[in-house]
Amino acid sequence: MQASIALQTLPKADNDDELIRIVDEVIAYLKSSGLKCYVGPYETVVEGDDYDQLMDLVKEAQHVAIRAGAPKVSAYINVEYEPDGEILSIDKKVTKHHED
Repeated sequence: MQASIALQTLPKADNDDELIRIVDEVIAYLKSSGLKCYVGPYETVVEGDDYDQLMDLVKEAQHVAIRAGAPKVSAYINVEYEPDGEILSIDKKVTKHHED
C-alpha cells in the first residue's frame, strides 16, 4: 500500500437523522470504489496504491453529499503517501485493538 486517506465528511443537515443519511451515502460511495475501507465513528479510512484515485474519491465524496441534499459540506482529510515505499496498513494499525 502506498497511500491512505482518512476522510471525515460533515454535511450541513437539519437533524441527526438527515446527517447520518447523507454520511451513509458518502460511505457507500467510498466502499463502492473497491478499495479497502475502514469506517470509524468520526472518519472513514481508504487505502490504495493510486494516489490520484484517492484524491478523486475525496473530491467526489463532497459532490455525493451535495447530491444527497446537503446545502453545504465540510471535510477533514488526512493523507499519507509514500510513492516509493509502503505505508502502515489499516490492519497493522488497528487489528490488535479489535481482536477478542
